[in-house]
Amino acid sequence: METCIRAGSRLCRLLLPNIFASSPGLMKTRQPESASVGAECPHLRLCNLLLGAFATKIFASSTCSLIKTLRQLVHPSLVAAAPIAGSEVSRLPQDILMDIFALLEIPDLVRAGSVCASWRAACTSLCSTEHCCKLQQTPCLLYTSESLGDRAIGLYSLAEKKAYTLALPDPPIRSREIIGSSYGWIITADERSELQLVNPITGDQIALPSVTTIEQVRPVYDDEGTLCNYEYSWYTARKWVSVSSNTSILDLNKLRDKLFYKAFLSSDPSTGDYFVVLIHNPHKQLSFARSGDEEWTWLPPHTFYEDCQFQGALLYATTANGEIHAFDLGAPAFVAKIVLNRVKRSISDRIYMVQAPSGEVLQIRRITTGSGEQFNELPLKTDTIEVHKVDLTSEKLLVEVDTLGENVLFIGRSQSFCLCVKEYPQLKPNHAYFTEDNSLSVTSFKHLMRDMGEFDLENNRNMEIVSPQLWSNSPTPVWLVPNPRRMSLAPHN
Repeated sequence: METCIRAGSRLCRLLLPNIFASSPGLMKTRQPESASVGAECPHLRLCNLLLGAFATKIFASSTCSLIKTLRQLVHPSLVAAAPIAGSEVSRLPQDILMDIFALLEIPDLVRAGSVCASWRAACTSLCSTEHCCKLQQTPCLLYTSESLGDRAIGLYSLAEKKAYTLALPDPPIRSREIIGSSYGWIITADERSELQLVNPITGDQIALPSVTTIEQVRPVYDDEGTLCNYEYSWYTARKWVSVSSNTSILDLNKLRDKLFYKAFLSSDPSTGDYFVVLIHNPHKQLSFARSGDEEWTWLPPHTFYEDCQFQGALLYATTANGEIHAFDLGAPAFVAKIVLNRVKRSISDRIYMVQAPSGEVLQIRRITTGSGEQFNELPLKTDTIEVHKVDLTSEKLLVEVDTLGENVLFIGRSQSFCLCVKEYPQLKPNHAYFTEDNSLSVTSFKHLMRDMGEFDLENNRNMEIVSPQLWSNSPTPVWLVPNPRRMSLAPHN
């Protein structure tokens, strides 16, 4: 034990003088006014994580007494009295550093990577494709704001209760609409209504097939051959849906509001092959593209889809009336298989589907209030969230769930997911974190406040995510699980 304590003491003396010795330079941070004044210092939090991981890795022990003893050795006077040369930090083996850094949230990972060359190498290796699966990030709220400028985006950390600013590549993010978020990437529609995948953490950007290859869209050129408008056809596989005209001629930046509802990814684009699926109008149909495709593939004939989930190449899509359809996107022909029959509900309710950490499939019903003449004064507000267990093999909705237990939901204009608070202790159990995704609100009432918050399922009440509001109302904020895969860290100076 004495040897362990001496090793822990030496580790403290090695780490603390070097942590945050240099500015990371990659992320700017600001503390929201609502944050607790007595919140844990990020320096000490990082050191506590490092010590916990060090004790577990080196001593093959995670006993409270050992870790408590090590932490008691961490004191500013101890560090100041016995500084150790920064070069000694590099003597820690890289595999140990990587296991330690895998416990960190993105902001602390960036800070750790700025300490010295060996730490940067460990962080860079951890963020490489083969090792990135070790990282487990708490979801954040991604948003834009006038105060951040046109080319920067805000990242509010639920784990730290802090807001960060990230610079993104052109076109300016405030000129785009955000229609989805999956695997740490957002799907955006620019002012020409063209789509891109963007990783806000790394700045990587991937262009998706042209919007003119979607079934209902055709390009319109002027006399000089320049694209000037889009022709948008109002039909599904079963009928024309416009009462006034079968087609509309739209400005380049207007199509996106008419056409796009949500978008989803099957996997992380950084790893290679992936699918992206669109829920688009008229009547919320499906189209998809595979990485490398030059055009979108239409998936008729069903309509009014609300949410999607992937299991490899198998796409599950749920409709507004609660049906769940399955498509095998790896098959030669794409036929919708109904795996859950219609559930009688109001079509105005929003429906989501997630897979719980236990493997159970859950269908989520989000009920809102406010409509008609009140729209200009009172945007829709989430009033109730209901959860049901689903058995995809029996084509039946099983039973309403009274509690999520230790699980937590994330829903909105992003991929829906369910997490266990044992692995994400900063989140609140039996809560649903939600953002705005009402199609009318996000396209036609962009000036209105967004329907966002934390919903307590036990007490059936809403709470604010953060106050005062950090975000602009448009583009609508989305949930993002930060993805640092292939993240580039600034060289240590």
